[in-house]
Amino acid sequence: MHLLAAQPGGIADGSEPVDLGQTPGDIVVLSAADTELANLAAARARLGAGTPSLRLANLMTLSHNLSVDLHVDQVIAHARLVVVRLLGGVGYWSYGVEQVVETCRRRGIALALLPGDDTPDPELARLSTLPAEAVHRLWQYCVQGGPDNARHFLAYAASLIGADADWAEPVPVPRAGLYWPGLEGPDLERVSRHWVSDGPVAAIVFYRALVQAGSVAPVDALVDALQAEGLNPLPVFAASLKEPVSAGIVSGLLDEAAPAVILNATGFAVSSPGAERRSSPLDGPGCPVLQVVFSGGTKAAWEAGTTGLSPRDLAMNVALPEVDGRVLAGAVSFKTEARYDPEVEASVVTYAPVADRIGHAARLAAGWARLARTPAAERRVALILANYPNRDGRMANGVGLDTPASTLTLLRAMQQAGYPVSGLPPAGDALMRRLS
Repeated sequence: MHLLAAQPGGIADGSEPVDLGQTPGDIVVLSAADTELANLAAARARLGAGTPSLRLANLMTLSHNLSVDLHVDQVIAHARLVVVRLLGGVGYWSYGVEQVVETCRRRGIALALLPGDDTPDPELARLSTLPAEAVHRLWQYCVQGGPDNARHFLAYAASLIGADADWAEPVPVPRAGLYWPGLEGPDLERVSRHWVSDGPVAAIVFYRALVQAGSVAPVDALVDALQAEGLNPLPVFAASLKEPVSAGIVSGLLDEAAPAVILNATGFAVSSPGAERRSSPLDGPGCPVLQVVFSGGTKAAWEAGTTGLSPRDLAMNVALPEVDGRVLAGAVSFKTEARYDPEVEASVVTYAPVADRIGHAARLAAGWARLARTPAAERRVALILANYPNRDGRMANGVGLDTPASTLTLLRAMQQAGYPVSGLPPAGDALMRRLS
């Protein structure tokens, strides 16, 4: 069978057997989450020398049975503590669990099998060899996330194998809340100290997972760019806009701050295609919602491709958000090319902003904020409507205005809102006569 040798900085998809080429380490952590591995690698770098050695690996690279066998023989079998975080339980990585459990039990290696989410998994707990209290504590460090919990995860792990390490209990990260670069647990009063007087507020809504992973560089870049445009940024993180607790916190913060524009970096939509529209936590301020994309692909693939974003990104960040009425502002961030970290002997993937795309989104937000302050009669709004070449013209069929009557309804609504309506092409002469 053909065997691939892992290349530093490379990313394997697990479809072929791979030799990761790692040397043994005291502590081994396996996870399918790039953000979690990057967070632990950064925490290991902050701890410095004199701490137990750490090896990290993405479970996606160990999908093939031969890859599992090699890693178990070369790394797992020589470790003092093994931590595996599995989303989907034993069935997600059944052969790997079988081999890791057998090896750790036979060689007396401490083992913690942790759920990949915040739901307990009795089967994983039963297969672990550490005491239940230790397994639970390690799990809670991962569930809560963030740089501090990652550091204490490694310190506590070190203490489990006899190292002298100071650790603290896991600190909960709220389901939703405010964020500001360099501030711990900020509230609206502390955030507003960084604002300019009378500047319009621009909210940035993004996933809590970025705070948990310490991967907030795209958010920090948006904060800087919005401030450069004279806007007052309001970064808000949330576990999900559909989760009641998160949605309530987001709604409360937006109602209190009254943003003129929202830049949303969460995917999917609150409403479902074809169903009756549901209210979103972003609806309260009654302002435009710009959809910015934190892409799951790399910038190089985006630039080299001919279809723009990947199908997954298009579905999550373009097609579905339109159901909630969001306006696409484009991709502003991509996953970096994997960086090989020799301390953990693994390729680490993080998220990096793209300066010109960040700037474009900030200028777009500033434009919408200015428009909100402009009286309706002074605005100039262009409607570009498709006109299909058949008997009735089928004006604007592609956006749902499939009859002259529905287009007329739209134009009348604009007039009633105070917008001047003029300049329709010849195909719209009849509409203009009916409108006047």
